[in-house]
Amino acid sequence: DRRAELLIARNSQNTVMGCCGIEVDRIPENTLRGQTRTNAAPLMSNVAVGKQFRRRGIAEDMVRAAEDLARKQWGYHEVYLYVEKKNKAARRLYEKMGYRRLWEDDEARTIVPMETGGMENAGTTLVCMKKDLGGNIFSRLFPF
Repeated sequence: DRRAELLIARNSQNTVMGCCGIEVDRIPENTLRGQTRTNAAPLMSNVAVGKQFRRRGIAEDMVRAAEDLARKQWGYHEVYLYVEKKNKAARRLYEKMGYRRLWEDDEARTIVPMETGGMENAGTTLVCMKKDLGGNIFSRLFPF
């Protein structure tokens, strides 16, 4: 299953306010490293809103749109995401929307911009989160 979509939020002037990706991927059971058991499921990524459009509910709308796509069009009953542990605002939003922490990977790597304009590979801690979208008796009985 190689489904993937890029969702784009635009205002009435057709200005891009934000975006969000979602794709079916293999989600590790415990961490990103050395894990043998995986689960094919929708993975939301790169939820981003332009600074001038923040605090207007746009990120929440995009997350809901990605969840609707996963459930209504793709037939999945859960969505996963990875978020950097240091991104407290994003984690609060996801928790408010019903996502629950599954595991953390404190040996993850990310690319960060440098003052010189280049990019640098740096360490980070990723948090894997999951939301049950409902509609499945087993997911209601066993949410994780």
